Amino acid sequence: MEQAAVTAVALYTGLLALVGIWLALHVGRLRGQLRIFIGDGGHPRMIRAMRGQANFVESVPMALLLMLLAALLGAPVWLLHAGGIAPVAGRILHGMHFMAEDAPRWQRAAGAGLTMLVLALGGIGVVAHALARMF
Repeated sequence: MEQAAVTAVALYTGLLALVGIWLALHVGRLRGQLRIFIGDGGHPRMIRAMRGQANFVESVPMALLLMLLAALLGAPVWLLHAGGIAPVAGRILHGMHFMAEDAPRWQRAAGAGLTMLVLALGGIGVVAHALARMF
């Protein structure tokens, strides 16, 4: 295992934590504005903001776990940086889409696509490396 690889994963873990905080603050600010303190109150803006945050929570942990496993299995640092930049950019675009009522659809599609690409390639890569080491 190369120290630079784990450091790269740490960098993107930290950046994604900041994106997660940004999304949580948006939901909290909206709760205050709309005076909805539990659930979504059936309000479309709250539902939208909460789904944006939930999408983050649903996909980011697996992406980071795959990146860490790839680092531990010896993935090159450049690959980890590519695998880290994509979900950071993707989650920012995706979050922007869910914060604005009139956001362009491409933000959501691009954000989700970048994240899913990392999950798919990371999953395939980790499985391939694991199988290669087992047999």
